[in-house]
Formats: sequence, C-alpha cells, structure tokens
Amino acid sequence: MDIAFSSTVELAAAIAARKISAVEALDAHLAQIDRHNEGVNAVVILDREGARECASQADASLARGSTLGPLHGVPFTLKDAHETMGIRTTVGFPAFADYAAKQDSPVVARLKAAGAILVGKTNVPAMLGDWQSDNPLFGRTSNPWDLSRTAGGSSGGAAAAVATGMTPFEVGTDMQDSIRLPAAFCGVYGLKPTEHRISLAGAFPDPGGAPRSVRLMSCVGPLARDLEDLALIYRIIAGPDGADTDLAPMPVDPMPKLELKSLRIAVASTFPGFPVAAEISAAVERLAAGLASAGASVEEASLPKLDLHDDLAEGGKLIGMMLEAAQPQSPEQPTPVSRWFAALARRDRSILAWERFFESCDALLCPVAITTAFAHCKPGTTLKVDGKDESYWMLPAYGAAFNYSGHPAIAIPCGLDSDGLPIGLQLVGRHWSEARLLGIAAAIAPLAGGFCRPPGY
Repeated sequence: MDIAFSSTVELAAAIAARKISAVEALDAHLAQIDRHNEGVNAVVILDREGARECASQADASLARGSTLGPLHGVPFTLKDAHETMGIRTTVGFPAFADYAAKQDSPVVARLKAAGAILVGKTNVPAMLGDWQSDNPLFGRTSNPWDLSRTAGGSSGGAAAAVATGMTPFEVGTDMQDSIRLPAAFCGVYGLKPTEHRISLAGAFPDPGGAPRSVRLMSCVGPLARDLEDLALIYRIIAGPDGADTDLAPMPVDPMPKLELKSLRIAVASTFPGFPVAAEISAAVERLAAGLASAGASVEEASLPKLDLHDDLAEGGKLIGMMLEAAQPQSPEQPTPVSRWFAALARRDRSILAWERFFESCDALLCPVAITTAFAHCKPGTTLKVDGKDESYWMLPAYGAAFNYSGHPAIAIPCGLDSDGLPIGLQLVGRHWSEARLLGIAAAIAPLAGGFCRPPGY
C-alpha cells in the first residue's frame, strides 16, 4: 500500500481494518513532507508532536473497540486561514504571525470529530489576496510539476500538498477561484460549493471579535486527488453549524452514481471577451467530443445574456464594500447604503440568469482559468497566453464568474499541456446541486483522465 498517495477513503478503511495504524499513516505523510517540502514549500506550520499524540490515541481507541468516525486516524493539513486551537493561523501576514485561536473553526471541529488528525497548515498569499501563494512570513509555494512556476492561490499550498502526497485532502477557501485555480494548476480536484453551504465562521482570523467582513461570494470547500474523497469531506463539513447564521438548511446528499447517457452537458470552450490558452479550450472540446461519443447529450452552451466583464468588476466592488464596512473606522467618504443595495440587486439579476440557464442542462463544462501554471512573478505582471499579453487580473475570470453568481463548481484534472503542466477544467451546476455535480464529475472522470502523480514524487 502506497500510504502517501492512498485516498482518504482507502486510508480510513485500512486503519479501521488494522491493516495500517494511524501512527504509520502519519509517519508516511511526515516522511513525504520531509522529503519534498523544502522544494515545494507547501506546508509552512507543522505540529509533529501534537499529531503523533493524536495518532497514538486513535490507535489506542481502535484497540479498545471504540466507535470510529469516517476519518478515524487519517492525517490532514489545512490552509493557513482556518482558525485552529493551539496551532497558529497567520494568513501569511506579519500582524498575525503568532496568532493562535482559542477554539477551532466549525469546519475544523467537524473534521476532528470525524477522527481526522491535523498535522499542520499550508501556505497562502498574504491575507489571501493573490493567485500566487507567496507571503512575508513563509515565502512562496512552487508548483510540483515545475518549481519555476506557481502553484496558484490563494489555496496554493493546499493544492501542492495534496498533489505531492503530503496530505490526502485539504480544505481551502474560494472568493475568486481560490480553490479551483490552484487545483487546476496542480492537477487535483477542488470543489467550490454553493454560497452559504459550508460555514465561513473561523475561516479567517478574528482575534479582536470584529464583525465578520466576508459574507458574500466566498466559500469553503475541499481539495483531493479522488472524487470520493471530495464527496466525503464535503458531506462532513457542509450544513448549518450554529455559528454561521447565513447557512441555508438544505439537505446534504450523498454523491449519486450517474450514467453518462442520462446527462445533459452544456459546453463553452471560452466566454465572450475572455482570453484562454488554446490548449485549454482544445481540452474542453476534446472532452466534450468524448462525452458525446459515450452517449451524453452535449450542446454548445447558449450563455446568459450578461456582461460577464461587468459581473467581475461588480464582484470586485462588492468585495471592497464588505471590507470597508468591517474596518474599525469608517473612511471619510463611506460608500452610501443605497449603492450597496443597488449592487445586490444587480447581482440578483446575474444569479437568476444563471439559474434559468441551468434549467436546460445538468452542468456547464468550461475552463477554470485563462492559462495553466505560469512562472513566478510579481502580482499584476502581464501574462503571456499563447504569445499574447493578457491582464493578470483576468487570470481567474472563468471561476470568479461563479463566485459572483454563487453557483457550485468543481475543478477536474484533464491531462497535460505541451509544457507537461496540468490542465484543469470546470464543471458548474445549479444552486445546491453539489451532490449531483460530484456524481457528474465522477461519470466524466474516466474520460477526463483524473489525477496523475507529478514526476519525482
């Protein structure tokens, strides 16, 4: 058994059957971290002693015949944004360098209650504010497929750790493609759920008890090498928790087994006015052709009549207004409340337009980002896409469109480009359709190719 690259489901089953111990599972992942983390710089905070004590307790509990949770003894890392009791949560920002929460966030608490063992935290951009994971405290995370390139952000350390076998799963945050983009860059799966599906409480440090600033467009979701793992972690952490009052009391269903012949897939190899690398759009078209040959109903998407560029700009303005409202002191010229309500009304129109779009299909297949992993650079640097200069700020456009609309979306690995870098595509579904969307991804995965282990790991 290759423990470091076993799935979460396989690890939990092997531990429960006493084929391996929780300590052995932990040691295998720590060995992988020790072997490869210096080059990749994915894991930035480690709690070896605490994790080892928990693993020993998990083995002792199993020996006593105690009831096991679905993640009993499984080690994992977490993006350095979630509040974790006794382990620092820095978001890569010097002011939080020594901050340790007094309690776990609801998401962390649920994972631990399921039996998982927290090993450490993974790298992010400072204050989660970029699509490369680089900060003054821990430096930058590199892409395991090519260390000269970025692993993406803001869940870049999370995606790189999953791809290299340092952890079987991760939980990221996603406000503008921050789960899906790094998942695509590193060749793993990543789920951004419907907005208000998974708790945001404690998903960002709050040492002063200030009002929670991020209430719209941001989501928490899992990353993994396996879709069954993605579905398992999603079901554990989703749903109302008594802390985040925005959460909807929607049922959290298991992933169904679906046949390709029953599916209606809309396909968009690009969006109007959005750039995209030719190899990515070709991957969309190639997968669409394979789905059609396998019996799925595949049609070119007739996208909603929206100005998607304006949607991205409006999303940025909403983020700015949320952050402004949470500042301890109001600016000299605060944003009028009327502008806030006007922005919400405009967003409602976009949400409803996409909901109408999904009445005629089960999912939309489209790109995740405008390019595959690019060379480390200063944020804002012009990017080359097929030799053309493109704005850095358009990088997450395909993913951010669905942060603005709140729809669930999954990044799925779909082969490699001519530079040997992972290509990630995106499946998007109607609100609250995560379970079905996961089932669609599972039906599609054999044709897409799935996770491939990076060379040398």
